[in-house]
Amino acid sequence: MNLDLLTKTERDHQDTQKRIISQIRDFINLKNLEPGDKLPSERMLSEKFEVSRSNVREAIQRLEFYGLLKSIPQSGTFVANIGVIALNGMIEDILRLDSPDFKSLVETRILLELKTVRLAALRRTEEDLNHIKQTLEAYKAKVLNGEDAVQEDLLFHLAIAKASGNSTMNTFMLSITPEIITNFEKYHVCDVNLSHLGIKEHTDIYEAIKKQDPQLAKEQMKIHFKMLYQYCYNI
Repeated sequence: MNLDLLTKTERDHQDTQKRIISQIRDFINLKNLEPGDKLPSERMLSEKFEVSRSNVREAIQRLEFYGLLKSIPQSGTFVANIGVIALNGMIEDILRLDSPDFKSLVETRILLELKTVRLAALRRTEEDLNHIKQTLEAYKAKVLNGEDAVQEDLLFHLAIAKASGNSTMNTFMLSITPEIITNFEKYHVCDVNLSHLGIKEHTDIYEAIKKQDPQLAKEQMKIHFKMLYQYCYNI
């Protein structure tokens, strides 16, 4: 698939998602649904909106991420405990959001990870440390075998986010990771040479977290991101 076609496909998907979110908002307003009221099932909404159930599910998950809906297993999806005016205003903001460009993703990731790595050094448990070490070893194995290690790289960073003990930061990292992986592969960010350097940088970060030295961990993460930041502004 060429890049132009891929871009059009992504744009069409985004348009579909925005349309479904608008329709969910309109349905809530039309039916005067209050906080705690239940929405129709995914199947019923997909038939009503004439879209696939997977598209409806994705739109619901997005609204749930922003705290506007709440899904309860075996029970259904409910309007969250937020007033109608606030709900409508937030949905308008969501609809105006564009997909983040690569530079925005990199900037957001760097800001997040400089904070999560400090917290990880302060709060990590032995279980967290073992998890980080496992992801580091998986990354090293792929790189030394000459294989693409983008996903292993991100899993290492996600392990650090989890070790930070901050569920909001961890959730945010999880939410932007798929887009980061897509862009890394699109722009060939992690070539073999950079990946070999990455082994040392990842190891240095791990050792700083192991020593529970937050300042050193932050400095090692800055070193790790320096080349990525420079690369981002030269593509």
